[in-house]
Amino acid sequence: MSTVCDACLRRGYLIGLLAAPIAGLLERRLRRPAEIMALEDAELAMAIGGSSTGEALDFLAHFDPRRARADLTRAAVTAICMHREGYPEQLRDLPDAPAALFCRGRTELLAATAAEPAVTVVGTRDASPYGLDVAHDLGRGLASAGITTISGMALGIDAAAHRGALGARGATIAVLACGPDIAYPRRHRDLHAQICAQGLVVSELPPGQRAYRWSFPARNRIMAALARLTVVVEAGEASGTLITAGFAQDLGRAVGAVPGRVTTRVAHGANKLLRDGAPVIRDTGDALDELLGVGMWSRAQATDLSNLDPAQRRLLDAVEAGLDMDGICAFTDMEIAQVRAALTELETSGLIRRDGLAGWERSSH
Repeated sequence: MSTVCDACLRRGYLIGLLAAPIAGLLERRLRRPAEIMALEDAELAMAIGGSSTGEALDFLAHFDPRRARADLTRAAVTAICMHREGYPEQLRDLPDAPAALFCRGRTELLAATAAEPAVTVVGTRDASPYGLDVAHDLGRGLASAGITTISGMALGIDAAAHRGALGARGATIAVLACGPDIAYPRRHRDLHAQICAQGLVVSELPPGQRAYRWSFPARNRIMAALARLTVVVEAGEASGTLITAGFAQDLGRAVGAVPGRVTTRVAHGANKLLRDGAPVIRDTGDALDELLGVGMWSRAQATDLSNLDPAQRRLLDAVEAGLDMDGICAFTDMEIAQVRAALTELETSGLIRRDGLAGWERSSH
């Protein structure tokens, strides 16, 4: 069921119709993306020029909202507009806020991002194993804390963050540069299907629309606006990831970065953000401290301890004591397979983390 007015639905389909001419306009640098997306419908049609203007004006005059809604139903896509309930209020901070959002999945997650904090996790497609691990752990830890993870479903960092959240059975939102019914990149078809089933896929482009170069930075502004905090895991000095961070900063949102090796090219952008004063994000605890306030995460963890059974409490005590695997088994009187399974549960809950030396440690407070 769509919660979209006819005018906003028409606007969404107009953007889809003009996607290719918009790409040409931007490539000729005759307009800036934000300037184009902020134009009214007729102004946008006139700005495109050439035969596309006539086509767009004809489309505006003869748009059939009933047919468009039937198309959405066939594509299993829901449309939400800024004049209806469910549209995330924080998107109104954008000077070129999308009139309509086309969605697949749990549309209630959109409204939830206005009422509860969410975190956008972004980074390079060419990620290092370290970056992938950090992104996955952030997604999983945020999900365990009840925080929605937002990203762009791209290769590398984005996908790792989504998978971390999904693995913890948490909420995640993928903002796409193509229609919400299209898995982009194609190798992420399974991930796309999983997010549609467990989370939400969002786009300002209607179903069936392919991605264009301009639609990636356009979707980045949505990712930045939806979240109270954007975390850059790995990024080069000139990358789309830093565009997202820039949008977040312009909107007054918090931006943090994960420190990387100074000799690693994919860490240059994140390290520059840190040099310029961005908060250091080492793990979920740091992200939650930045999001909720220092110490709030510690109190939330303390509350979580009341839900642990005696065996889990003893296991947590063993980890805090710094025992190795043999020591944990002896201390808890558990078999190694039981210990590994229980440790994974505690890690998923955000109470412990891997220490990088094949051991475990208490998550940061």
